[in-house]
This record gives sequence, C-alpha cells and structure tokens, in this order.
Amino acid sequence: MGAGHGHRLHFHGHSVVHRAPAHLKVLALLGFVLLVVATPREWYAAFAVHLAILLGVLALARVPFTYVLPRMVIEVPFLLFAALIPFVAEGPRVAVPLPWGWDVTVSSSGLEAAFGLAVKGTLGVLASLTLAATTEPTEVLRGLQRLHFPDLLVQIMSFMVRYLDVVTADLGRMTTAMRSRGVDPRSPRHWPALARTLGALFVRSYERGERVHLAMLSRGYDGRLPEPERSLR
Repeated sequence: MGAGHGHRLHFHGHSVVHRAPAHLKVLALLGFVLLVVATPREWYAAFAVHLAILLGVLALARVPFTYVLPRMVIEVPFLLFAALIPFVAEGPRVAVPLPWGWDVTVSSSGLEAAFGLAVKGTLGVLASLTLAATTEPTEVLRGLQRLHFPDLLVQIMSFMVRYLDVVTADLGRMTTAMRSRGVDPRSPRHWPALARTLGALFVRSYERGERVHLAMLSRGYDGRLPEPERSLR
C-alpha cells in the first residue's frame, strides 16, 4: 500500500514504531535533533552511531530505505550551499584532488564546516522523514495537542494538511493547461508565464481560505475548534 495509503509521506504499516504514541515520537525526534546539533563535528564515530540508530528505527518499522531516500531530495539546495563553504571560507588552504586529475584548493576549516552542516542536516531530514513515514499527519497533530502546543498553530497545521492536496491538484491542473498551450514550465523562456500561474494559484488559495474562514465564523467559530480531537480526523 505504501504511498498510496494516507499521506504521501506516510508508509502504511503495523509495526511497534507505527503504534507508538505520536507525542512520544515527536519528543524523541526533538531530542534526537538536539543531540545531533550538539555533537561536535569532529566526532565522526558519533555521527555513524546516529545514522545506525535511524536505520535501526526504519528497519524496526519495516520501512524500506528506498522509500525514504527519494524523499530526501528536499535537502539538495542545503547540500549545495554546504558544498560552497570550502571555497569561500578563510583559513589554511589544502589541495583536494579531483577524479579527472585536477587539484582544487579549498579551506580546511571550510571543509570541516561543510561536513558538519551536511551530516547534521542529512540526519535531521532523515529523522523527520522517519517520523512522517511512521505517523499519520493527524496523529502528529493530536500528539502536539497532548504536548500543549499552541492551539492556533495546531489549527493552522491541520488546515495545511487538509488543503495541501487540494492546492497541489490545482497546480497540477494549471500546469497541464499550460503545457496544452505549448508552455514548458521548465524553460526559462516561459518562466514569466509560470510566475503568473503561481500568482493566480496564490490568489485562488487565498480566496479559498477566506471562504473557509467565513464558513467557520457562520458556524460559531471563536478561535478554538469545538472538538479538537474529532476535528483532526
């Protein structure tokens, strides 16, 4: 069932990790991320242990790593930024040989900083995707409620979860309409048309939000959902 069941990031399963209370998993994620951030970047063995822990959780949850790996593409811009640090950082320079026989001079301190950013960012993204793969979004929201997360932020996230697929479907239909008219969104020549499309999508989403808000007010909404547990289902 996998991606076809529930949210696109969630991997359907019945493991002990899937059944664990959502609020405990959120706390575990927060503690793990803080631990990774606090780990000195020269402790290479510690990062290997952190990675082993995440892979162990995925194995315990019976979530294939091939399911999580494609979704880590979200951190590619972050990795590109980290790759630039050795070239712009100051300090002692070292020569790094390239596969085709060239040598590139980079900052040694920049290399260490780039490694720290890349490995900590990768572990954080992998940990977040592990939570998303083993926990339904509605369960995460209920977990945040149990942790006394601000109610207004929980409501905002709940509506985001509800309408994300709607907005994505709108974008898909608009992209199809663009391509049927000979517009390629990936071509720089057609980026102005893409920008106008995204602007129209923003306006449509904003107007939809206004209509939803007015409908809630007409039903007695006063800033708090009347039955938060049931409203998140």
